[in-house]
Amino acid sequence: MAEPIDSVILVSFGGPEGPDDVVPFLENVLRNVPGAAGKISEIAPHYMHFGGRSPINEHAFAQARELEAALREDGLDVPVRVGNRHWKPFAAEALRELVDGGARRTAGVVMAAQRSGAASYDKYVKAVEDARAALGERAPEVVYTESFHAHPGFIDAVADRIGEADPGFRATRAGDGVLLFTAHSIPTASAKATPYVSQLEESCEAVAARVRPRRWRLVYQSRSGRPSDPWLEPDVCDALADEKRRGTRIAVVAPIGFLSDHMEVLYDLDVEAADAAQRLDLRLIRARTVLDHPRFIRALADAVRALQ
Repeated sequence: MAEPIDSVILVSFGGPEGPDDVVPFLENVLRNVPGAAGKISEIAPHYMHFGGRSPINEHAFAQARELEAALREDGLDVPVRVGNRHWKPFAAEALRELVDGGARRTAGVVMAAQRSGAASYDKYVKAVEDARAALGERAPEVVYTESFHAHPGFIDAVADRIGEADPGFRATRAGDGVLLFTAHSIPTASAKATPYVSQLEESCEAVAARVRPRRWRLVYQSRSGRPSDPWLEPDVCDALADEKRRGTRIAVVAPIGFLSDHMEVLYDLDVEAADAAQRLDLRLIRARTVLDHPRFIRALADAVRALQ
């Protein structure tokens, strides 16, 4: 019989805490990527636009605190720690802290609602497995939660965020409005090998059933990689231009593929997509991500308790 879960690690992306962190952070992200120096020069200004700091760590810590409290209410009094792929606290630091506290069987929660396989999800798991390897015999067993992309708590949280941004869903349901769900684009080859798109579609359909928009679309953002390589489309900015041609006047954007208002949301939507909408004379309303919404935290708690 398996030992009970005695700890939780939230595996997040991580982000710089100040201007001096930006370049070292991006060097971690882009290690072994061809043309990394040029990409760093291109991306660093995005972070500097917001003072050289990403809020992702702050949001992850808040999610961890709320998850720990929710599990305690369920009778599972265990520590929840954040372990990042690309910045402090790294997954190795978090796992070492849990082991020092006596952890033997840890629930791994990858902070991505939809599974993108080798394009991203597997890299989060690898960060934890590398940390386990470094700990040797002291390493705890780490078991990973199932996907929560269709959990009613996650769906309710996304719907509530849309309602907060668009009270009464008036713009969402207007005849000249559209609801755009956005997610991180990945290479089409990776997408074909994973449930990423099907899980995104399932999430979108469930939220749409709650929100009842006049019309909705799944679009993508934050594309990277070589321009010649095919990635999931349409890009959100291209979709906005297409909507303008259709006569759409209002676009409500819900970043359903993200769990935190981090840089790819703040810059790619609030700066780039907002600028595109302004040029098109199209009103853009951006919903927040789920963050530490109580219903989303409930989805995470249920996923952890299912491992017991």
